[in-house]
Amino acid sequence: MKYIIVGAVAGGASTAARLRRLDEQAEIVIFEKGAYISYANCGLPYYIGEVIKDRNKLFVQTASAFNRRFNIDVRVLTEVIAIDAANKTIKARNQESGEEYQETYDKLVLSPGAEPLRPPLPGINNEGIFTLRNVVDTDYISNYVKGKKGKKAVVIGGGFIGLEMAENLHGLGMDVTIVEMGNQVMAPMDFPLAAMVQQHIRSKGVHLLLNNAVSGFERVDGQLKVSLKSGNTLEADVVILSIGVKPDTRLAVGAGLKIGEARGIWVNEYLQTSDPDIYAVGDAIEFANPITGKAMITYLAGPANKQGRICANNILLGNVQQYNGSINTAIVKVFDMTVGTAGLASKHLQLSGIKHIVSTIHSGSHAGYYPGAMQMSIQIAFSPEDGRLLSAQVAGYDGADKRLDVLASVIKRNGTIYDLAEFEHAYAPPFSSAKDPVNMVGFVAENILQKRMIPFYWNELKDSVGQDDILLDVRTPAEYKLGFIPGSVHLPIDELRGRLAELPKDKTIYLYCEVGQRGYLAQQILKQNGYNQVYNLSGGYRLWKSCNDESAA
Repeated sequence: MKYIIVGAVAGGASTAARLRRLDEQAEIVIFEKGAYISYANCGLPYYIGEVIKDRNKLFVQTASAFNRRFNIDVRVLTEVIAIDAANKTIKARNQESGEEYQETYDKLVLSPGAEPLRPPLPGINNEGIFTLRNVVDTDYISNYVKGKKGKKAVVIGGGFIGLEMAENLHGLGMDVTIVEMGNQVMAPMDFPLAAMVQQHIRSKGVHLLLNNAVSGFERVDGQLKVSLKSGNTLEADVVILSIGVKPDTRLAVGAGLKIGEARGIWVNEYLQTSDPDIYAVGDAIEFANPITGKAMITYLAGPANKQGRICANNILLGNVQQYNGSINTAIVKVFDMTVGTAGLASKHLQLSGIKHIVSTIHSGSHAGYYPGAMQMSIQIAFSPEDGRLLSAQVAGYDGADKRLDVLASVIKRNGTIYDLAEFEHAYAPPFSSAKDPVNMVGFVAENILQKRMIPFYWNELKDSVGQDDILLDVRTPAEYKLGFIPGSVHLPIDELRGRLAELPKDKTIYLYCEVGQRGYLAQQILKQNGYNQVYNLSGGYRLWKSCNDESAA
């Protein structure tokens, strides 16, 4: 049998290696239009920022090493330019010699990846304007920014790669501005946690321009001018375009393969395209979202590698393993913070018409009495019917990554908030608390589902709290003195039981504390003393202040 694989980074290389492990006799040929295979795409910003100093560490395998280890014919700098599905042949072009030739196949795997978006803006081809997608891009950017300490960099786009590039250029001593068309960075996340990230970015001296779009570029006296639709202009020595990617479906379209609703290569549950002898993996394919059931594309290395393994199994063993989709679990280092998401944000659940409840907690990374504990914020969304976990977002420092992994695992397996409450973790003071943040977010969600805690949210204050209602701050006097929600009345939690007579029972009472925990306790005190309309601010004053500060920025 002869297998041809188009594309040799995450999905393609994984497919090839798995095919060889399962079949020592097969003829396997990989075509890669670039000069490199199986490189660490996600590490590229850190090489530019000189965090990774040895360029060779970016390469998981070289073409020659891959050939020696797996006996696979690896053809770099060779682009597959056409597929004749009827005759089961491909046409390839050697980009160095210009030679074009055909190869036959028994099974073909497409792993062409995605292309960075580069809109036809005036001046976009000026020197000093880059996209980052591969090693060649990385080399160009790295060489260009060398010795530019104190110079100005503009990053267009506040997504994961944009934020990584902003941090790494800042680390080189550059004056960095992020321009984001939306009202927040990190579009897959909801605004409350994104707001925390934005405050952290600004605290590092990086300029953040939200609700701004670029209209064009020009080079004047050796300096780039970035024109914004707002009418403002930014000066830049280097510009990084990080406004997204699109699946590379050109070969698939030319071969007459089905393109799906999300404009990716359609595959079935076995990663098989509309042609039974052609499979596809990676950034170019679409599949059903496990939560919505709607078509989606994911641009992540983890799913691509897993797809490669499954694809090889199905090619050799006869469609024996289904691919169950991805919930887009992603994480990013933003200066000192760790920020991640899994599942569908509340705003995207709303767009899909999926009913859900949101809950936010703040909890320590480990036991508070052990030195170095830092706060992390966790927001989840879950079904009001059965408590099924639909999304999780984490913003914190130490230990944020492992909490996200646990939450993602529960989402992927259709688990519930009750699974979070019962989650058994490894506990010692340097690593966690007896009640881990995962447990805590489950406890709070369980209280909400069982109507023990009725929440209200930071963005509902103006519409929900009327003139006749009471907004009650139950924090300590010292906390209240440092800042409070306008219009609130202060009554510390420890004095509440003795001062109930001050609160009329016919009023609706909206409670808040710093993070929500004391507000919940106050809610129980009031409810069990005959107060029927009592609500607690989800995420507390800390979340409210962060969101309001960012809304006003």
